[in-house]
Amino acid sequence: MKKNVLFIVALIGLAGCAKQVTTSSLTNYDENKAKALGVPAGNKLSSAMIRAINWPERDNSWFVEFDELQPLKGDLAYEKGVVRRDPSAIIKVDSLYYVWYSKSYGPTQGFAGDLEKDKVFPWDRCDLWYATSVDGWTWKEQGIAVARGEKGAYDDRSVFTPEVMAWKGKYYLYYQTVKSPYSVRVIEEIAVASSDSPRGPWVKSEKPIVSPSFNTGEWKGTADDRFSVNTKGDFDSHKTHDPCVIPYKGKFYLYYKGERMGEEITFAGREIKHGVAISDNPTGPFVKSEYNPISNSGHEVCVWPYNGGIASLITTDGFERNTIQWAPDGINFEIMAAITGAPHAIGLNRTADNEKDPTEILRWGLTHKYVTYDYQCIMRFSSFRKTSHAAKGEKTR
Repeated sequence: MKKNVLFIVALIGLAGCAKQVTTSSLTNYDENKAKALGVPAGNKLSSAMIRAINWPERDNSWFVEFDELQPLKGDLAYEKGVVRRDPSAIIKVDSLYYVWYSKSYGPTQGFAGDLEKDKVFPWDRCDLWYATSVDGWTWKEQGIAVARGEKGAYDDRSVFTPEVMAWKGKYYLYYQTVKSPYSVRVIEEIAVASSDSPRGPWVKSEKPIVSPSFNTGEWKGTADDRFSVNTKGDFDSHKTHDPCVIPYKGKFYLYYKGERMGEEITFAGREIKHGVAISDNPTGPFVKSEYNPISNSGHEVCVWPYNGGIASLITTDGFERNTIQWAPDGINFEIMAAITGAPHAIGLNRTADNEKDPTEILRWGLTHKYVTYDYQCIMRFSSFRKTSHAAKGEKTR
């Protein structure tokens, strides 16, 4: 009992001795900004008000809200027993929209059974399929675009999470690969396939074009345990995910998600970061930027060009999740808006005029929804700019 009393007294003492921060003691205090943010002009400021003063100057041109997801019609409507997920960007060729996605069948068994035979994730044992649409709502499935490789190939277990780029009359699919068996410590790499037509045939790269920096980390022991390490290595020492390539400044910027050996769980969730690899050619070789990682948060990669730079939607994990960021040089990203309700695994509509508005490309596109853990289907998302707040019937400024 005495220890508890002493502890409480100590806390009261610390609170009483807390350092007082006043508006006059802040070197970056801006009276107009303080009034706009509702920061009081009194003698004492809380930590929250100090953080508000330190926020960068931003208007609301990047702020968006997302509508409820809408089901698709035709072959991309939910189908029991089938996984369709991770839609690519949408492109339009000869009046038809095209999309590529991961497709697999049957339930997931996880890591407890036979790793050679079982399906460990919904994205395991996938091939890349594609579909077309006249209006973006009703889709016709056209078949396999890129299949898993033969036994022993670098992609013999699964090919998934595709992204498409059209460039100078050719088409490029970037995607993740896994080689069997799909163990907990398995690496995931990025490959590319190219074609003269969005309908194929597709020619795969002979080997992956981006791999984990696995030489920078070291597993501890031989048990299939991804959290047991001697050294963790770089942010992408275990896996490379979610490729998206943007033609930028005469080169090709391949943005990707990294997973680290022995990743941490922080107060902001999983330890996930993004990186970029750059090449003179769409098929590589790609060289990782010396500035990697270029985000401290995020999950699936969603990037688009805007105003001479690159914008990025950061979701799911990390300190800066649920933000839209922008980098004038494609590398040094700053937060432009904090948002809620953003879909995951977004397939952007690349036919949008992305220079019309910072978030014009988010007006509609595709995503996936978990119907159950085992089965996902592709859905349509939409968003809208929001620059004011008013009740029903109330006039807005």
